[in-house]
Amino acid sequence: MWLKTTGSTALGFNVGLVARAMKNTGFSRLRIVGQPELGPEALKTAVHSTDILKNATFFDSLAEAVSDLNLVFGSTARSRKAYKIITIDEAVLRIKTYSPETKIGLVFGNERTGLSDAELRQVNFVFSIPQVSRQPSYNLAAAVLITLYTLFRESSSRLVAQAPPPIPRKEQADCLELILKKLEKRGFMHDTNREHVTNLLYDLFGRLALSERDRRFLTAVFNKGLDKE
Repeated sequence: MWLKTTGSTALGFNVGLVARAMKNTGFSRLRIVGQPELGPEALKTAVHSTDILKNATFFDSLAEAVSDLNLVFGSTARSRKAYKIITIDEAVLRIKTYSPETKIGLVFGNERTGLSDAELRQVNFVFSIPQVSRQPSYNLAAAVLITLYTLFRESSSRLVAQAPPPIPRKEQADCLELILKKLEKRGFMHDTNREHVTNLLYDLFGRLALSERDRRFLTAVFNKGLDKE
């Protein structure tokens, strides 16, 4: 399992607490987007977990960070018009349906703004952690700990199925970009609906978690079937 945080955090020590939560629950691979390095404050709170910080990898964009993953889950604390949001328990259930070789990532946004709609285009599923509605959202370290503990708690229970891994996220995105270009060419997308339609399609096809067979079929349909009309 891969864990990613994106953007800078309001307080660097939260990244150290993330590493500690990962170590406590058996996770080790941390990818960080939007900042080139970690400051000393992160090391102060990473009790017995500094190896995770030292081995963390850094990326300029979220798309680059998730490109080799088969399945990506993004965390959100607020409702989204264009994205279907599932609960953390539903996310864990979906994760358990895939075979162990599936490369799965969890994406958490920065402290101030969370994940933008554009960033959510890089994930397959959007999940939320329940809370009292009047309470501010969980901070980064708390959200990560709750999520990883939920996965850790369920890791020993029986798998629901052994679905093969979807194609890498970059290939999923490339297929969807082809579809978007075809729809724009046919006039279905235009300036007034482009962002909304793009978000809707990313959400729909993300939740499909495309297989190689799905990709070949959709590519054939949109490359040949629609062009003949």
